[in-house]
Amino acid sequence: MTVSFQFTEEQEDIRRAAREFAEKEFTPELARECDREEKFPMELFKKCAKLGFHAVAIPEEYGGGGYGPIEQMIVMEEFSAVNPGLGLACLLPTFGVEILLLHGSEEQKEQYVTKVAKGDAIMGMANTEPDAGSDSASIKTRAVKDGNEWVLNGTKQFISNGSIADFILVTARTREMESFEKRHRGISYFIVETDREGYKADKIKGKMGIRATDTAEVSLNNVRVPESNLVGEEGKGFYYMMEFFDITRVWVAAQAVGIARGALQLVIDYVKQRKAFGLPLAAFQYIQFKIAELATKIEAARTLTYRAAAVQVEQGKPDNTLSAMAKWYAGEVAVETTNWALQFHGGYGYIDEYPINQFYRDAKITEIYEGAKEVEKLIIARNLFGFKGR
Repeated sequence: MTVSFQFTEEQEDIRRAAREFAEKEFTPELARECDREEKFPMELFKKCAKLGFHAVAIPEEYGGGGYGPIEQMIVMEEFSAVNPGLGLACLLPTFGVEILLLHGSEEQKEQYVTKVAKGDAIMGMANTEPDAGSDSASIKTRAVKDGNEWVLNGTKQFISNGSIADFILVTARTREMESFEKRHRGISYFIVETDREGYKADKIKGKMGIRATDTAEVSLNNVRVPESNLVGEEGKGFYYMMEFFDITRVWVAAQAVGIARGALQLVIDYVKQRKAFGLPLAAFQYIQFKIAELATKIEAARTLTYRAAAVQVEQGKPDNTLSAMAKWYAGEVAVETTNWALQFHGGYGYIDEYPINQFYRDAKITEIYEGAKEVEKLIIARNLFGFKGR
């Protein structure tokens, strides 16, 4: 038995195509504009969608590329290595589609997934609340059955695409449980079209990084949706959410690897041409050693990330220990790499004219969303000790 660490020829073609698109379209001018103005690059997304990069892992029968998680990671890594903010903005409009593909009805897939795959619709997912982040089971949003409709009330926080999406997937409590320990059993997912009466999204401004993406606070005030908008089984939403995170944590790990790769290349280019005391910075042993250390950590994170994706393909489902390891470690490497890369840029790195400034700010989110790094460590430890639950 042999273990391959090489992409297939087709995967290499995808990687080259993704890189070429990013290098052509992610211009420094557009990156600065979207970062400074906190503006979603709609025209860029349309170009990306026309080539199908955003839908590479959506099955062909619904208009996607028909590939899997490895190809999805490849696109994310290459986009993030060129510009993390614009790369994420191009790929995030499908956020949550895995839940529809895994648990949605055939009618829901035909109605919603096909539009997302074509780039004709943007979707999002609303789990987080002002008082329920890592503790996802403590959501307070309610959905009450009224005839053949569900009525939703609540507030969601930090919702990607909240103010630009055509529809979002919303978690809501559909029944009260008798104990705190069982609260996760009464949560369900609903498709909520954003043009429904009672839906309100307020764009969040002043984010540290990923400023080209849309993030909003979403309010649901007696929002009515038909029975057909319930996704999967009533009361199983928490389990769908955990399954989703096990999948998307590897996606975030690939984002972190791309950010680290891009930052490392920026600092290598900089220290080769920047001089101090009559020598290029690259001639100083300390800088050589530090860059060698960072390159090794990036390679380790990359290997772990693609191993997690490969296991997902081989087993047909993610290994949540590997997913947590990949996401935590890759995020940590991205933050460390961008920190040193900015340090070696000196005062220039502190100015947003230099790309490393944005890489530095964009990296931190990889340690926060899709489960903070402390949650990832908790998952790993509980699995190692054989504790039930997460």
